[in-house]
Amino acid sequence: MATPISMQFNPSILSNISPSVNNTKPQFFQPNDKFLIKQKVNSSSHQFSSFLQQQQLPLHQLETPRFVAKAATGVVETVEDKLPADIHVTETQEPNSRVRLTVEVPTVVCDDCYRRVIKEFTKLSKVPGFRPGKNVPEDILVGFVGKQNVQKAAVESILKRTLPHAMSSVTKKAFEDSIRIVTKFEEMEKTYLSQNSLRYDVVVDVAPEIKWKPEDAYKNLKVVVELDSDMDAQTASEKELIRRHKSLGALKIVTDRGLQVGDVAVIDISATTIEQDGSDAKSIPAAESKGFNFDSEEGDNVLPGFRDAMIGIKSGETKSFPLVFPDSWKQEDLRGVHAQFTVECKELFYRDLPELNDSVAEKLLPGCSSIEEVKQALLQRCLEIEQAAKDQATDNAILDQLYKFIEVDIPQSLFEEQGRQLYGAQLLQLQANMKLNEQQLASLSSPRAVNEFLETQKENITSIIKQNLAVGDIYTRENLQFSTEELVNEVQNSIQEFKQHKQEYDEDRVKQQVQEVLEGAKVLEWLRENAEIQYITR
Repeated sequence: MATPISMQFNPSILSNISPSVNNTKPQFFQPNDKFLIKQKVNSSSHQFSSFLQQQQLPLHQLETPRFVAKAATGVVETVEDKLPADIHVTETQEPNSRVRLTVEVPTVVCDDCYRRVIKEFTKLSKVPGFRPGKNVPEDILVGFVGKQNVQKAAVESILKRTLPHAMSSVTKKAFEDSIRIVTKFEEMEKTYLSQNSLRYDVVVDVAPEIKWKPEDAYKNLKVVVELDSDMDAQTASEKELIRRHKSLGALKIVTDRGLQVGDVAVIDISATTIEQDGSDAKSIPAAESKGFNFDSEEGDNVLPGFRDAMIGIKSGETKSFPLVFPDSWKQEDLRGVHAQFTVECKELFYRDLPELNDSVAEKLLPGCSSIEEVKQALLQRCLEIEQAAKDQATDNAILDQLYKFIEVDIPQSLFEEQGRQLYGAQLLQLQANMKLNEQQLASLSSPRAVNEFLETQKENITSIIKQNLAVGDIYTRENLQFSTEELVNEVQNSIQEFKQHKQEYDEDRVKQQVQEVLEGAKVLEWLRENAEIQYITR
């Protein structure tokens, strides 16, 4: 049986939402069977420093790998460079969907690369006594350039020419930018000098193979979605009408009586534990507040019994009373705690509300001319929000079940990319909420901070990746499609949003992300139609 998922429904968002409610689409990372590697090497045979430096770097310092759903035609242009002899490549599968390629380059290929290097140096070098571009005896040229420099350039040239050929067997399923030459450059130099041949190892992450357990598991999903009984659209719309009505009233000071239901009190709250064993009481900071605005009509939002204990308190008066935190309290450490509350009423107000009739309809909801019209409009909005929340809860429940039925060996590069995306999103949210300074932002963006996040969130990141891979696999298996019109419209909407917020964007990347979202939405639509879904009201 599937794990129940609770649907959270918050009617307060009504004040900031338009009548047309759009359910936020889940973000999916859609793999494809066509992957691309872009070789980022210099065109000059003696300039490979930036390329070769990558073999020295740990994985977290390399560029973030991405799935690229494009054909490889014409991108790895050096593959068309025919070699004078075949190289020998041994492919070995390693954990985490990684492939090791052991490349053996014969002498004839090494000699051809050496001759190219000599020719290149001849064109570029200005040897005293020889006109630029003219043939220079090899011994003189090598002496001028430096024997070690020529040898390094030869090894670099061999790598440049042979690597695309070595990668040809995995190019279409490899992660972009995940290639690493793991053989040290010094070792390659020694082999070249001693044997006039070359041998090096390359590792690359490839698209993981997904196995369903059982094979058709996604076609027989059983999902349970738990809904809150007291958060239906009718109840939410009624509460929203009350809230809007309250906003039209003025608060006036109460002078001749104590607190009644409907009043608002400004109170100071303190609380201490009541120890059953007779030990000293301890303060409860989480239950304390200064200048708290207590709306007595919203007593269901506070600790059970608190409002009843407050009834009758007058301005300037202090009351003390015991209460027990229920087992359902949000803060787990307070559940079951016996507490002694002390409340001082600083000020007491009552609401002077206008009569709830058609004359205030326009103020309650612009465009409405009657109370009945206001009620119907609010109910319609709540119904839309309720359905959106129900759909989202259903999608979450489906995804929560989906990944449990697949086995997949996740590449480290994919794990790190997904983790960085999550961490980056959290960092942006934190920056928006707290306005971090440069020093704080630099500290939180450090490799150490990122790596700690990856370690602590390993299980969560892995689950998300499995969900996304499962969704991508279903999209391919069931031959699902979306229209070109849908893609174009969504891309235009996304770009327009970037422009409105004056943010930079990459149109190709936007298109790819939109495509992933549309594919994910199609899969969830298919799963909702084919899964056995049970809704439970609690």
